[in-house]
Amino acid sequence: MLSWLKQHFKHTTTAVDAAAQTPVADPALTADALAVATASGDVFLPAAYAKVLQHFTDAVLPQPLSALLLAVQYRAPATDMAGHCHQDNAQSATEWLHLTLPIAAASIKPALLTALQAVGFVGDLQLDYQDPAPRRHRTLRHIVLVASGKGGVGKSTTAVNLALALSQQGAKVGLLDADIYGPSVPTLLGLTAHKASSPDEKHIHPAEAFGLAVQSIGFLVDPANATVWRGPMASQALLQLLNETLWPELDILVVDMPPGTGDIQLTMAQKLPVSGAVIVTTPQDVALCDAQKAIHMFRQVNIPVLGLVENMSFYQCPACGHADHIFGCDGGSELAQRHGVAVLAQLPLLADIRQRSDAGQPIALDLNNITDPAHDSVHPVAALYQSIAIQLLNTLYYQTVQAPLATTAVVFTDD
Repeated sequence: MLSWLKQHFKHTTTAVDAAAQTPVADPALTADALAVATASGDVFLPAAYAKVLQHFTDAVLPQPLSALLLAVQYRAPATDMAGHCHQDNAQSATEWLHLTLPIAAASIKPALLTALQAVGFVGDLQLDYQDPAPRRHRTLRHIVLVASGKGGVGKSTTAVNLALALSQQGAKVGLLDADIYGPSVPTLLGLTAHKASSPDEKHIHPAEAFGLAVQSIGFLVDPANATVWRGPMASQALLQLLNETLWPELDILVVDMPPGTGDIQLTMAQKLPVSGAVIVTTPQDVALCDAQKAIHMFRQVNIPVLGLVENMSFYQCPACGHADHIFGCDGGSELAQRHGVAVLAQLPLLADIRQRSDAGQPIALDLNNITDPAHDSVHPVAALYQSIAIQLLNTLYYQTVQAPLATTAVVFTDD
């Protein structure tokens, strides 16, 4: 895997990273240094730090850290002839370690920092994310659809919280509300008062909320009025909304799809280079039937199904903690197993989720400071959304790495 990353990094390294490409030994390290292999070349570190990087693993990462290092930059603390740190220039005296990874994994920072501190590191640890995937659409590297066959299963709530969880891991994330007939993203993100603006009467600025770039038809129409459009008109409006928005450089655009398997879904599948789809369902049979249709539709148009989220999986009593499966038990899991799809999470039915959504403060925000080792107060649902985000990031990473290795099968027939 590191050899593939080296090949990719050789063509994508910027001038800013050039300093990390040459394995130059810092004079302060010559007495006790080890080289760490990265995609941009070997880098010398204090031996204890190098050993931590070589052996560090975490469930967040698809591979050991040592196999994922694109670049490592290290600055030893400045010392005088006697070996004492200079105090007159605090910036130059600060120890600094900067790692560049091909996957957004901000949540590994507390564990990695703790491991480094245990062997004497006292400086600043920074994690940078450089996605090796090419841009699939203008400024967008990945487009992920969040879909369901039926409305009312919590698809929009899932899309918003998933986008936030991906952003919290360090990815640059956008959110497109593709539900032309019933846009709910403005409410979920507290943007009901926002109105779209244009710099040139041709393009539209996205809104910004909690670090996300956001676009919705709800920013263009009166929320009290119904959008009475036929399928082709709605599809064209959605494509304009996507293509005429001035999206910044984004690692992932999460698209909150309308329910069903009609014109809008086919338009998105045929007109855009979609990385994959996430299916949202509840455990009850009436939702599972339509979720199954959504899985079939995406497979027919060659869009990978990245996983299934079973929403409202159970109701948990806030007083005693008893779980009641009011919509049925494990219906989503059984559907996923039948179709060979991963179950990304089983989310509970909680008043907290509804209240936070209505207030424009999604539940995933309870994990905003995941890189703080001292932060241990995390809402369990926010942690579940983080788990979904991590699984998706790993899947997209493998999708990117394996794409260049794919070969064309040649089949000989008698025709």
